[in-house]
Amino acid sequence: MARPMSHSNYLAVCVIVLLSVSFRTFGSPSEKTGTAFFIFGDSTVDPGNNNYIETIPENKANYKPYGQNGFFEEPTGRFSNGRIIVDYIAEYAKLSMIPPFLQPSVDYVNGVNFASGGAGILSETNHGLVIDLKTQLKHFDEVQKNLSEKLGDTQAKELISEAVYFFSMGSNDYMGGYLGNPRMQELHLPEEYVGMVIGNLTQAIQVLYEKGGRKFGFLSLSPLGCLPSLRALNPKADKGGCFEEACALALAHNNALKAVLTSLEHLFKGFKYCNSDFYNWLYDRMNHPSKYGFREGVNACCGAGPYGGLFTCGGTKVVTDYQVCDNPDDHVWWDSFHPTQRIHEQFAKALWDGPPLSVGPYNLQDLFFNKEKLIIADLVDTPDLEQIF
Repeated sequence: MARPMSHSNYLAVCVIVLLSVSFRTFGSPSEKTGTAFFIFGDSTVDPGNNNYIETIPENKANYKPYGQNGFFEEPTGRFSNGRIIVDYIAEYAKLSMIPPFLQPSVDYVNGVNFASGGAGILSETNHGLVIDLKTQLKHFDEVQKNLSEKLGDTQAKELISEAVYFFSMGSNDYMGGYLGNPRMQELHLPEEYVGMVIGNLTQAIQVLYEKGGRKFGFLSLSPLGCLPSLRALNPKADKGGCFEEACALALAHNNALKAVLTSLEHLFKGFKYCNSDFYNWLYDRMNHPSKYGFREGVNACCGAGPYGGLFTCGGTKVVTDYQVCDNPDDHVWWDSFHPTQRIHEQFAKALWDGPPLSVGPYNLQDLFFNKEKLIIADLVDTPDLEQIF
């Protein structure tokens, strides 16, 4: 019969684990020391995949005034006046900028971005015009095969297991896929529809887990009804009100996601995640912009109509009459759907090293760099740890 592990023995195990991690982390110079970064999502994190597909103008951003702040030499396809959240996360993780999957001659060793503007978690959302989540997962299969051929099975599996997988999508499922689709509203009650979306997202997480993924990050949904575009559609818009039905769906989604992730942490051995409170973060910045260095929290910098809510910011859209503000850094919103680079930077920083109450149970810095913390957590959470003696 195994003896219970004493406190001193437990500490000894922790020291041995930490030493082994240190030797693996700071090994020979020829070893890859970075943690790969794989991104799944919609326009919030699309770096330009939609430049390479046939779609409608609203799903592209490879034209002026997008990218106007000069960080990039020309518009890249990012729905921002400059960088987006995953660009900053890659920088903090000491990685080069993560390229779009569809960009020719991409090296996958540091990760790749599969996101597509307009994409949904459900394949029915904007079907035929975007790269939906199911297809993004198929693209990951191609990457995994490529890595095995390039690095060998053992090193590829190690890269996959140590990588961080980041999700930012769901908004299009609710705005266009449900609220903009009377037929879908006839078929499904709101709570049933949220269950469908979360169910498909959970399946995607499980697919990646079964392929070896263990570390996940999530950007939860914003208060969708407060986007300039949704305010413009709201009957109470003249009073500055948000579209409450859209906000309710976003909150329901976020609450369901939080519950699912808590369950997966107990069901999937080694599963670690960083979740966010994007809803309240953005809501507070919209209502109290000066607290965060902004002057305007409601109106979009680039657009037309009430709140700049008509999606007319440049390009070949049907309506080409639009205005651009003098200083996007003063604004929370860049266009009628998407925030400015400053918002992306602030949220990336919060996700990177925010406290557990804000982004728990881990932040992204933990997932990329703090292997010791993750392994000790596994030791603490393992109910049969004493059986090793």
